[in-house]
Amino acid sequence: MSINVEVTKTDNENNLAVLRRFTKRVQGSGVLPRVRSIRYAVRKPSEYVKKKKTLKVLARRKEVNALIKLGKMQETNGRKPKR
Repeated sequence: MSINVEVTKTDNENNLAVLRRFTKRVQGSGVLPRVRSIRYAVRKPSEYVKKKKTLKVLARRKEVNALIKLGKMQETNGRKPKR
């Protein structure tokens, strides 16, 4: 639901005053904070996407374990050391 802010210029009002009145109305309506809060929001992944990602991780883990057993890959302790 969008909120439209409209300001009309009166006869003896200059452009700067109209612009100032418009910005005050926009700030008062709360449109900008709401838009900025949802600007970079990420949708929650669906159950299917989560399941697919988990299956991919499990398959890669299984492949790495097989390579370690064959001696083609070295086992690491997981995390990289801090600098």
